[in-house]
Amino acid sequence: MFQVMRNGENRIDVDFAGKLDSDGMRVALDELSQKAEGIEHGRMLYRVGDFALPTLGAIAVELSRIPQLFRFVRRFDRMAVVADKEWVRKVSEVEGALIPGLQIKAFDLGQEAEAEAWLQR
Repeated sequence: MFQVMRNGENRIDVDFAGKLDSDGMRVALDELSQKAEGIEHGRMLYRVGDFALPTLGAIAVELSRIPQLFRFVRRFDRMAVVADKEWVRKVSEVEGALIPGLQIKAFDLGQEAEAEAWLQR
């Protein structure tokens, strides 16, 4: 499951669980791009549930859309990642260190209120 919801003028909420194949990745990236239209200095709340790594086909789709992903990411200043798996939180914060202009902070599942507060700052 990959669900994207616009939450106000400059925010997107994403819920992800399960497994993405190439078709699912195409749909997910299209939805992210569409919902981000018009956002500047945005915030994103990314909830990661129980999931399996994407298929090789899904990764190929993602790699083929790198320019689109960079345009998408530039619309956002902050991303809060809420996940129960520690390795997902760590990878998210490393990713944030590698993407100029985007702050990513990870939170445990029970810390969604703290994630919301951090996004509002």
